[in-house]
Amino acid sequence: MLKKEKNKQLKYEFVCIESLVPQDHLLRKIERHIDFSFIHDKVKDLYSPDNGRPAVAPTVLFKMLFIGYLFGIRSERRLIEEIKVNMAYRWFLGYGIEEKIPDASTISQNRRRRFNGSEVYQEIFDEIVLQAMGHGMVGGKVLYTDSTHLKASANKNKFEVKEVRKNVRDYIADLDRDVEEDRRRHGKDPLKPRGEGDSGIKFSKVSTTDKDSGYMFREGKPVGFFYLDHRSVDGRHSIITDAHATSAAMHDSVPYLSRLDRQRSRFGFEVETVGLDAGYFTAPICRGLEERGIYGVIGYRRPNHVKGYFYKREYRYDEARDCYVCPGGQELRYRTTNRGGYREYKSDPSVCRECEHLDRCTRSRNHVKVITRHVWEGSKERINGHRLSEYGKRIYARRKETVERSFADAKELHGHRYARMRGLSKVQEQCLLCAASYNMKKIALYLSRGGGGPFDDAMKGIKGMIDTIVELFFLQPAYQTA
Repeated sequence: MLKKEKNKQLKYEFVCIESLVPQDHLLRKIERHIDFSFIHDKVKDLYSPDNGRPAVAPTVLFKMLFIGYLFGIRSERRLIEEIKVNMAYRWFLGYGIEEKIPDASTISQNRRRRFNGSEVYQEIFDEIVLQAMGHGMVGGKVLYTDSTHLKASANKNKFEVKEVRKNVRDYIADLDRDVEEDRRRHGKDPLKPRGEGDSGIKFSKVSTTDKDSGYMFREGKPVGFFYLDHRSVDGRHSIITDAHATSAAMHDSVPYLSRLDRQRSRFGFEVETVGLDAGYFTAPICRGLEERGIYGVIGYRRPNHVKGYFYKREYRYDEARDCYVCPGGQELRYRTTNRGGYREYKSDPSVCRECEHLDRCTRSRNHVKVITRHVWEGSKERINGHRLSEYGKRIYARRKETVERSFADAKELHGHRYARMRGLSKVQEQCLLCAASYNMKKIALYLSRGGGGPFDDAMKGIKGMIDTIVELFFLQPAYQTA
């Protein structure tokens, strides 16, 4: 029998907001397992204790932002509208059904006036990592690092070409020292002291909309203005341990060692192994890892090669005589070490001119073949060998399950495909809060499934002993057995 629907929207009911939120809702799990009380202590010095209008509780303010990142709500105006009508959001924030929700400008004005220039976002992220460590979800032994691009809120066709200073590497002092030592050992005069302008000036496209963003034109990547989110992930439960934003014009390898050292000092990590993409395969990083006693596994980088010519690997380096031997048998002798840290080995043009392999060796008009070798090339060769070991293959295979998976989830589920705001400091805020939300979700889901209990700890201990035995006797890194 067909009945006429009654209008129930105007019916008064006695309801409790607690009963409107499902027991298995993600926000219930987060509220149960994440302690947010630390936020108040982190920001209380930024508030006046006895003057001005009553402020929205800082814990509530940051919980609003966490909701936006957890559920991929990129607009703060839309976030406030969602909070008004979503009972689970109201419950998580502690608001009643009819209680007024703060305006979206409350978030933006606090960001602009109160939190601008502070370390509050970094401190909140660090505290969530410490809570994960407290639950045994972070080991600090194996770290995976990579970067992903965030599209800046800037038109790629609106820019000016300006002179910009190149990024100063944090290893310049060590490089200068080793270059001078190498030149002295070869009987060369010292180079002139590095001046202020030696860091280099280059012409680059600078956006007129967001000057902090960088113009990206990498192979296989979109072209335009972007930021980079450099992220490190722990190998145990894929908890993000570091998030750092830079311009897309900066190479992945530039901030790596300093961010690695920060994690070691801030969280007390005793890092034993790192898994990195091929973009990090540089001599300074390889040397830095060896100096720190860390077993680095770095992906293969396809060499720049001109078709029809010999590969660089076909020129054999003789360490005892400090020379290269070409496929034709000629020795390329050392000539100098430049400021960039590269030794130059040059051939004898009188021999090359008569060589049958000249057409496959060099296009030089004076028939001189030049091969360069970095003063830290030995570190690169040793690190490169790690990826071919069984242990290295196991480590590198987990990159797609850890750091790459975290980027995929962040972009697909948490609205991390685009920069929500303009300016490097605001993008840094986005990277840190997105990573903190991702960690909170991982912690809550893991503990809700029963992780971290006595049985889980016992099984983890047994698995750890087995892994240790396997690594010690079968897959031990070469540098430890030497």
